[in-house]
Amino acid sequence: MHAVVLVGGFGTRLRPLTNTVPKSMLPVAHVPLIVRHIGQLERGGVDHVTLALGFLPEPFVEAFPDGRCGGVRLDYAIEPEPLDTAGAVRFAAEHAGIDETFVVTNGDVLTDLSIAELVATHRRHDAEATIHLIAVDDPSAFGVVEREPSGRIVRFVEKPAPGTEPSNLVNAGTYVLEPSVLARIPQGTPTSIERVTFPAVAADGRFYSLATDDYWIDAGRPELYLQANLDLVNGRRDEVCEPIAAGAVVAPDAVVDDSVVCAGARIEAGARVTRSVVLPAARVGPGAVVQDSIVAGTIGAGAELVRTVVGADAKIADGEQLRDARVPVG
Repeated sequence: MHAVVLVGGFGTRLRPLTNTVPKSMLPVAHVPLIVRHIGQLERGGVDHVTLALGFLPEPFVEAFPDGRCGGVRLDYAIEPEPLDTAGAVRFAAEHAGIDETFVVTNGDVLTDLSIAELVATHRRHDAEATIHLIAVDDPSAFGVVEREPSGRIVRFVEKPAPGTEPSNLVNAGTYVLEPSVLARIPQGTPTSIERVTFPAVAADGRFYSLATDDYWIDAGRPELYLQANLDLVNGRRDEVCEPIAAGAVVAPDAVVDDSVVCAGARIEAGARVTRSVVLPAARVGPGAVVQDSIVAGTIGAGAELVRTVVGADAKIADGEQLRDARVPVG
């Protein structure tokens, strides 16, 4: 089965981490997010993935020089200009010559969903489109559905105003589509699949859903990217990873608690790192304190960071104290 994975966004919400690295290439517990994402697709029966690319395509091509990720064949559809979600799907599908049922995923999602079960649901209903749904406490930031007991979607509402949501079931970013959906998308025109395409399919009565309580996280925001890492070292996932990579250097008296330290990172004497991610090539200086933060740059001696994101080119001065900051800004 073929899948289109949408990875062409600018990663604005994860800046400054994404100033130099696409968000889907950021590591999640030592493995690039995109590799974990494609691995989940492969376990569900996908053997060919087209990456829908725009911003910074080169790192993806360089990461998979033989055009494969595990047992999955890869190719790349590089948009000449941003086409939004539906436009990107059509561009990638036509580039790959897709002419049968296929899967579409948002590349910043990590989930334990069974892709095979979603495909089976789609085929059982003879649907034109089928979407994975997750229940959330605050659905106003998502695409929200109203559906029948059969799973058929009556309405699809993208990011409704708080208090107007038809349910708490939201778009979890994995879809099964028929090629006929592509004809609903204007060629070469920026079009939203959530705001334009899905409501049109729902109006024709062939839009179905599968709601599950599987693990699911959209790792596209700093606090959720951090959580996605910690979930793989604190036992929340079936897979449990080592928190400190073999290629990391951690001083004997440094304290690392409930954190991920990537290969190539360095944590020096007396430093304390708690509920944080220290990315490759980052350095945490002597006596520094890093809490609830993501560090890709250099932290000076005795500095204190709380809920702070530090980009790869940033240097935090000795003794500097930062809370709820992004360095550099923008």
